[in-house]
Amino acid sequence: MSRVFLDLALSLDGFMAAPGGADGGLHDWYFAPDAAEDIKAELLSRIGAIILGRAAFGTAPDGFDTEYHVPHFILTHTPRPSVHRGGASFHFVTGGVHDALTQACAAAGDRDVCVAGGADVARQFLAADLLDEMQLHVAPVLLGGGLRLFTDAPPTRLKHLRTVQSAHATHVTYRLRTPPQA
Repeated sequence: MSRVFLDLALSLDGFMAAPGGADGGLHDWYFAPDAAEDIKAELLSRIGAIILGRAAFGTAPDGFDTEYHVPHFILTHTPRPSVHRGGASFHFVTGGVHDALTQACAAAGDRDVCVAGGADVARQFLAADLLDEMQLHVAPVLLGGGLRLFTDAPPTRLKHLRTVQSAHATHVTYRLRTPPQA
């Protein structure tokens, strides 16, 4: 059975975007020539579907290029037809996080569902207790402001699963609840 996990980059001071939405070096770990290839390979092999918010999807009418050739479910208030680009499909879900999760789990099969942003979507999944795990890529930067991830987060006990150090981030994985049994 699929696990549902949050996968986001953030700064040491808890921001997932710098003021004005700038990256601020948060994703250097993924795009640098000496990137954490083992973490990337694991993500590519484990993810069967991705859930994003409308802002994280961006403004491109026909999707975006991604190496994750899996269905992407975009939470939005505005219905629109699905689009396909470069091996990925983008489906627009207006029924909220539970509807997006139901569709993503069906599409993922025995692979995992990744909640990849943005902050509002992550907060909704946390508040609804829909996450099995959280993988955070903590960049060694202090942004001092911007888009905070854990605004009004519910009290949650986490179980540390692993820490992997790479050149541009510390990758920390926590379990939020016991995964479902197959």
